[in-house]
Amino acid sequence: MRYGPLLAFVAGVTFSLGLLISGMADPAKVLAFLDIAGNWDPSLALVMASAVTINFIGLRIVTRRARPLLAEAFSIPARRDLDRELIAGAAVFGVGWGLAGLCPGPAIAALAIAPGSAAIFVGAMLAGMAAGRAIKQTGVLSDRRSAQHQ
Repeated sequence: MRYGPLLAFVAGVTFSLGLLISGMADPAKVLAFLDIAGNWDPSLALVMASAVTINFIGLRIVTRRARPLLAEAFSIPARRDLDRELIAGAAVFGVGWGLAGLCPGPAIAALAIAPGSAAIFVGAMLAGMAAGRAIKQTGVLSDRRSAQHQ
């Protein structure tokens, strides 16, 4: 386990470089990709298809192992149902992505190329995460099914 932090760092740098090289950290490119009714730029579809393919193959290979290399067990969610929290979170995420052209991973990577605007987004993202945590603690979005699974 002593190499865990180093491997996490290498994976994070590799992920960030991939986001920067692919254009996923460029809000203008992302917004052009999301604008299917206007001047659509389909180039990020290749990035998305590549990511889905690599994850699909990698997950099949890795989960054949008895346990991960650097952990005691795999951490795979057992729940498969859709609840209000998941739907509300996905909707807020999608609206934020569509408005700003960034989501969390690319926003952190964008700090290297456009620190000013990316820092504003990251600050708003952190505020949104705090607000979401506060809302979750009030139980406003909880329903009976999500209470049973906690």
